[in-house]
Amino acid sequence: MSFRAESFDDRRDAGIALAQRLTREPRMSAPGSDDRDVVVIGLARGGVPVAREVADAFDAALDVLVVRKIGAPGQPEFAMGAIAAGEIVVNDDVPRRLGVSEAVFAEAVDRENRIRVEREQRYREGREPLSFTGRTVVLVDDGLATGSTMAVAVRAARVGGATAIVVAVPTGPADTLRRFADDSDVDAVVAVMTPEPFHAVGQSYRTFGQVEDEEVRLSLRRG
Repeated sequence: MSFRAESFDDRRDAGIALAQRLTREPRMSAPGSDDRDVVVIGLARGGVPVAREVADAFDAALDVLVVRKIGAPGQPEFAMGAIAAGEIVVNDDVPRRLGVSEAVFAEAVDRENRIRVEREQRYREGREPLSFTGRTVVLVDDGLATGSTMAVAVRAARVGGATAIVVAVPTGPADTLRRFADDSDVDAVVAVMTPEPFHAVGQSYRTFGQVEDEEVRLSLRRG
């Protein structure tokens, strides 16, 4: 899956390279066509500037998806699961092994879902979320590591009615990309580079600063 050896300048450069790679994907409409069946979804926050370049290249609609980790009580960095677009994915039997009751888990889900909804509304600035129904949904992030965030996004897109799901990233490890390629919910996996060995997403970028909320909003306004 690797088509490029050097690093990306920044997320915009990565998005341009990813869009070029996506032109080889038959599920994508040709750039400049009038086909509106493709919607590009940027995973907040880092995936949105990348997704903006992809959406522009294909004259496609762009929206944002916020994925929130459901942290364990007293261990917020230890994920019991995650939520996106109202869809919950539980990490195996982690809540049971931690002794987390259904009520406590439900409270954690409700808390993270409120944050998710508030952030998506803030990013969209009054715009309605795009429908996935009957469309090819291109899920874009600035890279994959474990793939846990993307896995929740895939589930949300499928339940939301997508007819095809394309996982598209500038960089990621071969084993994670293979796992998505083997996922029956994923129709295509597209990556620009697959560094070997893979240590971190940021190592594929010369500039990899944190994406602020305002950059997300500006990316969504463009076009």
